[in-house]
Formats: sequence, structure tokens, C-alpha cells
Amino acid sequence: MTTGPSHQVGQEAESRFCSWHPAVETRLYCSHCGKSICTQCLVQVPVGIRCPDCGKTEKLPTFDVQPSYYLRASLAGLGAGIVGGILWGLLGDWIGGWFFVSSFIAIGVGYGIGETISRAVNRKRGTGLAVVAGAAVTLAFLVALPVGLGWAPVMLLSLGIGVYSAVLRVR
Repeated sequence: MTTGPSHQVGQEAESRFCSWHPAVETRLYCSHCGKSICTQCLVQVPVGIRCPDCGKTEKLPTFDVQPSYYLRASLAGLGAGIVGGILWGLLGDWIGGWFFVSSFIAIGVGYGIGETISRAVNRKRGTGLAVVAGAAVTLAFLVALPVGLGWAPVMLLSLGIGVYSAVLRVR
């Protein structure tokens, strides 16, 4: 007993009407359930074409971030941002605040913040988590300014490098 249409070599498929658009004649069938579908409602999947019901895609668990994960990410980002900012400021003050060296410190701080957030949310990924990571690196930069990083417009580029480094870990 088969759920789909029987196709034999040399036979022409019979015309039917789409299950979702009853006025549209079609010879296409869902490769999973066998319902007739038209070109407007078909969903292309790696194993053929499917109807809208069978072709629904589910979010991968890695990208399925629940609200509780955002709370965990925010708290981890807050803590990592404060600690990272203090380290960034102290290292910047100790080394002399050169932009080149500060950029390497920014990469390390950004990576550390991104990794901390990633571990706090069980390695989940998503755009919302990238925003949290970027905000945490910005917090670290703001904490580092009075601690000893020093202000110069070129330091904003260092901030951008740190944000980029953090976002790569969670996006």
C-alpha cells in the first residue's frame, strides 16, 4: 500500500488539482505524502519537492535561543565586560596605549567575552547573542577608558575589532 501516486515507466502522470489551490491543475506530487501540489506551493528540499506541510523547516537546536538564554548571556556579558574592561585598561596603561598593541588586546578581550557568552548559553548561536556580545565589548571599552586605556578617536577602531572578535564567537 503506497501513499503516493504509482508511477510506471512509459505512463504519463494524471492531471489533478492542487490540494492548496483547487483551481490549479497540476501533475506534481509531494515526495513524502503524495498530495498533489502546484508550482506556487511546492517546497524544494534535498530529496525532491514537498508540500507546504511536509516541507516545513525546523530551526536547528543551535540557533533556537530561548529567552532564558538571553538572560544568561546578558549576565555573563556584564561580568565579562567589566572584568575584560579592567584588564584592557590596565594592559593598555602598562604597555603605553599604542593603537597596534591595543588592537591585539581588543581581539583578546572580544574573544574572551564571546567565549564566555558562548559557554554560558551552551554554545547557542544567533543574531541576538551577537548583539549581547557587541554590547559587552562596548561596556568593556567604556570601563577601560578611565582605568587607563586613554581616549583617542583611533581607539574606536580598536573597539570595532573587539566587537568583531566577540561576534564571531556567537553568530
